[in-house]
Parts: sequence; C-alpha cells; structure tokens
Amino acid sequence: MAFDYEWEYTPRVATLFGLLTFVAVVGWLVTVVLTSIHLFAIPAIPSDAPVQGSIEVITSQWAYVFGIPLATLGGFYYLTTIGLALWWFDTRHPLLVKILTPITASGVAFSAYFVYLQLGVIGEICPFCMVSAGATVVLFGLELVILRGSTTPSLSSMGSDLGRVLERTNYPIVLFPVLMGLLTLAGLFVVPLLPLPEVVPFA
Repeated sequence: MAFDYEWEYTPRVATLFGLLTFVAVVGWLVTVVLTSIHLFAIPAIPSDAPVQGSIEVITSQWAYVFGIPLATLGGFYYLTTIGLALWWFDTRHPLLVKILTPITASGVAFSAYFVYLQLGVIGEICPFCMVSAGATVVLFGLELVILRGSTTPSLSSMGSDLGRVLERTNYPIVLFPVLMGLLTLAGLFVVPLLPLPEVVPFA
C-alpha cells in the first residue's frame, strides 16, 4: 500500500520495539499482582488493624480513582502500550511510533506524581509500585531511542492515512493479546462476586 511519504528505521528499531513490548508485559504483570492484592488480600485485613509499609501505600486515599485501584488503571495503560507495539510489528507504520510518544510520556508523568506521594506525603514505599514506575520510565526511554533511530514524517502528514493503516492491520494478532489481558483483569473483579463455598475449618 503506497503512502505520500517515506520513512526509514535503523536495524535496531525492531529489537527496541521487542524490548518495549517485554517491559510493558512486565508492567502489566505487576498491575495484575497489585490488583489481586487489592481484591483478595486487603479485604482480609481487619478495619482496625494498623498498617504500614506497602500496605499503607495501596490502602491510602490516593490508591483509588472512583473506587478503582490505580493498579488496574495502570493495567489498561500497559495493555494500550502492548497493543500499539504489536500494531507496529504488524504494519511497521511510523504513525504508531508517534502515537506512542505522548502515551509513554504521560505514563512517566503520572508515575512521577505517585512516587512523590509515596516519598513526600505517605512516607512509605510500595515495591511493586516502584517497579511499575521504573517500567514507565524505561518505556519512555525506549520510545525516545526508537524516535532517534527513525526517519519519520510529521504526525500531521500521517493523520489522514489512519484509515489505510487500519485497512492493512491484521486484527487478531494485535487485539487477541490485549483482549486476553482485559479479560484477566475483569476476571479478578468477578471472582470475589462468585458464590463460593464457605471455608470449612479443620477440627
């Protein structure tokens, strides 16, 4: 499919996108662990029990947005990054490189604020949260290196070609992993609602 512009990547751009995808998967796994802690571990803590360390961080008022754990929202961020990376592998189109830039930059901005809350306001550290913050920084750094290794047209000149990029997309390759990730997160919220049998204590 012909476009009105040309682009060029250095040989290592594909490797960098592979690393970006791997880091995003690690970040997503961290969000799954944190979401599981929110849904299964925290409800078992007595309301009057003193908390400290990472538990104090993930039970603070800043750990939720409209009742949804920040970790879960972070899972959507990582799945978006994974989807765009897979989309690039499918089409190799530079439009996706440009779209990833503000997304990864916003991840760093939000993570910086959350790290500030841990260090400056709450006074405790959540190791999983810090791993996620580190992952967002690495993702943004990889994106910057990818941009440096790419000769691409401006975003405005490519915007009108989004429809043609969509036409050449192999959707199962791009969407299946993302949908599986979304179903995993949704499943974590469904399990506590199931009518599971009561635990029978040992005699």
